[in-house]
Amino acid sequence: MAALRVVIADDHPVVRGGLRKILEVEPGAEIVGEAGDGRQAVKVVLELRPDVAILDIGMPLLNGIEATRQITRRAPHVRTLILSMLSDEAYIIEALRAGAKGYLLKDSVDVDLIRGIKAVAQGKSFFSPAVAKVMLDDYVRRMAERGVTDRYDMLSEREREVFQLVAEGRSNKEIAEILFISISTVVTHRTHIMEKLDVHSAAEIVLYAVRKGVIA
Repeated sequence: MAALRVVIADDHPVVRGGLRKILEVEPGAEIVGEAGDGRQAVKVVLELRPDVAILDIGMPLLNGIEATRQITRRAPHVRTLILSMLSDEAYIIEALRAGAKGYLLKDSVDVDLIRGIKAVAQGKSFFSPAVAKVMLDDYVRRMAERGVTDRYDMLSEREREVFQLVAEGRSNKEIAEILFISISTVVTHRTHIMEKLDVHSAAEIVLYAVRKGVIA
């Protein structure tokens, strides 16, 4: 099996060196390029077309979220993993909306980097455990403030199946093939899921799934 081709983008050479050190001992990953700012990151990714791009959220010239947005639009097959010191949910949501597949905290990079790269390369979502906990705690708090109950129980068995597959980043075509249903049926299920859960995008479905523990 070919090694996953990875680009690292961070404005701190020490951080890039640390990431390189971790990946160099991993037989399943190969660093094919590096960048020190967001604009350079987009350029390198578009030139090398790696499997995964690891992007620091706070890079100069172009931040990681905007770089992710450009990469997702121009090279949609490249999976992006955001690297950050910030666990604020607003940043996480913005990263997902930009097209990022994962969000990794720098203080957990030694443990989760390889797992995160492998997950996002497969089109799955990945979050540091601390990030998932922050989102869950914030979700529970807001639900309590609104005085409403969790709507997940409103989903049918089939809708829960579709919900998880959507959260894993599967396309409508892939979901239809996995569940042996038509694409139009998948679209209908997605519409019902979003209405029942009061979510408005695939990114929000991912966040909901993480909060519920449906995906890691």
